[in-house]
Amino acid sequence: MSHRLPAATTLLACLCLTHCLPASAEEAARLVAEAQTAADRGEWQQAVKLASQAIAADAKLSTAYYVRGRAHFQAGEIKQSVADFDRYVKLRPDRESRQWERGISLYYAGEYQRGADQFQLYQTFHDNDVENSTWRYLCLAKISGVKKARTTMLPIKNDRRVPMMQIYQMYRGELTPEEVLAACKVGEPAKEVLAGRLFYARLYLGLYYDSLGKDDLARRYLLLAADEHKETQTVNRYMYDVARIHADMIRREKKAPQKGSE
Repeated sequence: MSHRLPAATTLLACLCLTHCLPASAEEAARLVAEAQTAADRGEWQQAVKLASQAIAADAKLSTAYYVRGRAHFQAGEIKQSVADFDRYVKLRPDRESRQWERGISLYYAGEYQRGADQFQLYQTFHDNDVENSTWRYLCLAKISGVKKARTTMLPIKNDRRVPMMQIYQMYRGELTPEEVLAACKVGEPAKEVLAGRLFYARLYLGLYYDSLGKDDLARRYLLLAADEHKETQTVNRYMYDVARIHADMIRREKKAPQKGSE
């Protein structure tokens, strides 16, 4: 997924023409910009707090719900994230087709049909994004099984990011995981470029194995994506947070007592 939120200063400029807004709206816009700055620093609870203050000042400020929805997800608060994204698209229905973050939150909330519908809609906004197609597959695999999910994948012609097309072919059953990993090294990429490629390969290998019910392999690759790429600069940080959140879920499940045990 490639959509990025504007930097805080740009966000503030977009939200607030200071001479045109009443004081409460101006304050709300300032708080949203501060919330995004906090989120960029990894201070997600502070971002939630600031965005909530913005909403208290101006309950119709749609961007506050979007920023808070992202921060809730990054803090591992999935249901709250979904609620904020839902409120955002209710206020800004013209933006609904762009909300891939909402689709990911719906997936982790277990609302797989709504997630699949969101990714289907995103295809009308950006029809050459392998990640969007794979997330819809992941939602449908939970509902109808891998076979149907595989045969109804959204068509992607040429996502130029390596190894995205190889990931797409793997999800379609046309390439092996080994071939996806090998594609990362083609062309002798620079160290940081290779690290970015490996992150996406590991993330989508882990999710792929999860869809197949191969839990050990899913854990292996999702933990690699989270643990080996904390500082990788060639990675969309929100997508890194997806890997981190999933890894946290895995670790919590491992620590949880097994059913029937003392």
